[in-house]
Amino acid sequence: MMKLLLDENLPVKLKYRFVEAGINVFTTRDMQWLGTKNGELVRLMIAEQFDTFLTIDNNLSFQQNFKNYPVRVVVLIAHDNTYETIMSFFDAIISELRQQKIGVQIVIGSSIKK
Repeated sequence: MMKLLLDENLPVKLKYRFVEAGINVFTTRDMQWLGTKNGELVRLMIAEQFDTFLTIDNNLSFQQNFKNYPVRVVVLIAHDNTYETIMSFFDAIISELRQQKIGVQIVIGSSIKK
């Protein structure tokens, strides 16, 4: 079963939607990793056997070389990080998560404002 970590920049109540979708999910708060730098966060994820990290930090893929790690990062692209905005493309997020790829994947919200 996939073990998903939600970044601190995402609404905590998203956790319950992932649980309803049958995903084993934890927040950075659950893990007591709030404020942890990305490089250290990846090392902690590997140590705790997380498969996937979900974030809305689009700079993350440029800050770390995820090809060196056995985890994947799913980056959400949206005009904000509110629960309502993320839920507007939740099905696309679930679809991406179920593909179980390694590396960085991008999921773009359907309501991006230009």
